Amino acid sequence: MSQLLEIAKTAALTAGSILKNGFRTSCTMHSKQGIHNLVTEYDIASEEVIISIIKQAYPEHSILSEECGHIDNNSDIQWIIDPLDGTVNFAHGIPIFSVSIAAVQNGEPICGVIYAPMTDELFYAEKGQGAFLHDFPIHVTDTKNIEDCILVTGFPYDVKDNPENCIGHIAGILCLGIPIRRLGSAALDIAYVASGRFDGFWEVSLQSWDFAAGLILLKEAGGSIVNYDGSPFTISKGGTFLATNGYIEKAMIEALKHADILYPRVTQ
Repeated sequence: MSQLLEIAKTAALTAGSILKNGFRTSCTMHSKQGIHNLVTEYDIASEEVIISIIKQAYPEHSILSEECGHIDNNSDIQWIIDPLDGTVNFAHGIPIFSVSIAAVQNGEPICGVIYAPMTDELFYAEKGQGAFLHDFPIHVTDTKNIEDCILVTGFPYDVKDNPENCIGHIAGILCLGIPIRRLGSAALDIAYVASGRFDGFWEVSLQSWDFAAGLILLKEAGGSIVNYDGSPFTISKGGTFLATNGYIEKAMIEALKHADILYPRVTQ
């Protein structure tokens, strides 16, 4: 295991302890963009300790984090951090949230960690080394029929105005009789696909800190992440994608296309 991954794990566990201790205590909520796009003092505290641990080990590296933005040190390695993915859940006492940390080299994740403090589950992966939950290898499901799957999705904060057909896509897949869940933490959604709890995930308008760690976790677990049209997905292309076990990728693409026909986006 590389030092990069060790630092990421240490930072995630330390930040997770802060979040767990602060869960269901009084916290101050502020809206960033949209009434449900919240930030609390625990987002900030988690971010500060993560950045401190990374800077102590790698002061020359660049950092991109949800709350503080971009610290550009002109390095080929950049850390991409979501100190609290699932802030709305956290702020409302719902124990589904995570810490997400990835190290990216020249635009490609080389290691990633997703930590769920309330279940004490540490998902991690390193390029070419496989994906793990604690020290146990994880792998995507081998389900090949989309009708036998369980899927997970999420909505952007601007779902009412977003040009993507979010509601129509859910309606179309539900009409196929496929169960769908919505956890409220995209990082956990992808980790759960990687570990075989879900078969697929799709969402629009995510930020790189939502999925950077999940990207390498899923790939190392044997899964696939593509754009809605099936083309290869990269961090630089943005945050609208399908994450699956690979077997149901084509079926999901077709299901979303069909949903666009049956339930077109309604604009006011």
